Amino acid sequence: MTCPLHRGLQVSNRLLLALLLAASVARAQTGPASAAPDVRPELAGKIEQLTKSLEQTQVELALSRTEIQELRATLQEVLNRMNNLTTGPAATPAPEVAGATLPQTKSDETRPAAQISQDDWDILNSRVDEQRQTKVESASRFRLKLSGIALFNAFADYGQVDNVDVPSIAVPKVPEYSNGSAGASVRQSIIGLNGIGPTLFGARTSADLQMDFFGGLPSGYSPASSGVAEVRLARIRFDWKNTSLVSGLDYPFFSPNLPTTYMSVVVPGFASAGKLWNWTPTVRVEQRFGGAFSLFKVEAGFLDPSSATYYMSNTNQRVPSPTEDSRQPTYAVRVSANSKSEDRPASIGVSGVYSPQRFIGGYQVKGWAGTVDWRFPMLPHTELSGEFFTGQALDGFGGLPLSPNRPVDPMQYAAVTAPELANLGVIGGWSQFKVKVDARNEFNVAAGTGGRNSTGLRDAAATNYFLTFVPARNQMLFANYIFKPRSDLLFSAEYRRLRTYELIGPPNTAGQIGLAIGFLF
Repeated sequence: MTCPLHRGLQVSNRLLLALLLAASVARAQTGPASAAPDVRPELAGKIEQLTKSLEQTQVELALSRTEIQELRATLQEVLNRMNNLTTGPAATPAPEVAGATLPQTKSDETRPAAQISQDDWDILNSRVDEQRQTKVESASRFRLKLSGIALFNAFADYGQVDNVDVPSIAVPKVPEYSNGSAGASVRQSIIGLNGIGPTLFGARTSADLQMDFFGGLPSGYSPASSGVAEVRLARIRFDWKNTSLVSGLDYPFFSPNLPTTYMSVVVPGFASAGKLWNWTPTVRVEQRFGGAFSLFKVEAGFLDPSSATYYMSNTNQRVPSPTEDSRQPTYAVRVSANSKSEDRPASIGVSGVYSPQRFIGGYQVKGWAGTVDWRFPMLPHTELSGEFFTGQALDGFGGLPLSPNRPVDPMQYAAVTAPELANLGVIGGWSQFKVKVDARNEFNVAAGTGGRNSTGLRDAAATNYFLTFVPARNQMLFANYIFKPRSDLLFSAEYRRLRTYELIGPPNTAGQIGLAIGFLF
């Protein structure tokens, strides 16, 4: 089928030629009479050619008009079919192209529906495939996005650790037991959903949900390298121009930075060595204030931290944590200054936390924390980030080493041991130096530490034997190289070193060498 635009150009050229010939005829007829006998035969031939050309032009114009109408009808049919596929069988209005509705003529209304060629069907199928790739179907009419990472980890551990997949502390070596291990796992793969909702009270609404496969190991003959799914994050957001309201299961907002590692994704790299991270039910409000050079933010909220040191015999039965027993939430506020640059962001924040807790027997502890977090671009392609905290009764937020052993008497632990741990002062932090060579190559070196007051822990352990198994301090160091040949594919090699200090004896040491391969979607 000839393009109507091309045929229109041909018609225009022929009309221009016809006008030129007509002008020549006019000049010839108004010339001297003596020249008439010589040019009359030539003029007669030109007039005959002009007549034939005009007749042919009229025929082609009629054909072009017919083809344009057929193309308009075909395009209308294709767009209607696409709308029916995306919105269902309900009737749809006339489609718009470039902001203007396609015109309807009487011939379009009376002529039968145009037949769709194979080329048109190919275009239609490609459009449908594109829609399937960019939109996830949901029960609501609002947009839903699927994301995540399929992550494969291979590792070799040297020394004894609490978890071969993601070691957090080094444990004492057992005589005649293997001094290391090697394996692989996909338990750190993550699946996420992000939904965009309607505008409500002037706020853009959204929600996101993340799950991993680190919630436990399946029983029976299922492979130990796979895992049970667990909820990581589940947040609902209301975003106004300068204010946001966030509620759900989230990281502590007073500890926003994360170390960069693909060998420890389900939990941060320093989960037991200086990083406050534990997923916590949270309701918070964020207020932003614009400035000439930076953006100031004030965040305040309520949190319900779990108690990682509050063991019960039946893990399927939920009992109140010490924070919930106090009938008060944990209160937190953070004030930060943030640069407006998206390429090289910078921020510094200061936070305060107050966490009242009540233990069995009515014993009460007023937990608290003061934190500082930072993120600064330094030399070109480099960045320094991290955080520091101090306080007491912060075990529910992580960042501290725990005993790998479970208590023989859970009630004794809940009534005596847990309050004694909550009374101990804690301190910790971590820092990371990043070198981003380009979009594909990146190096990271980071170190962190977290621990309790060793003197207080030693005094409490004199009358409580279980406390002798609780590490006083834990240190971790890692270095990695990340290569991203494409935006959705990554390779990472990493080395990490653990040093865990107990109350008795020399520190326990262990190391891990790992390789991560991930596909982001």
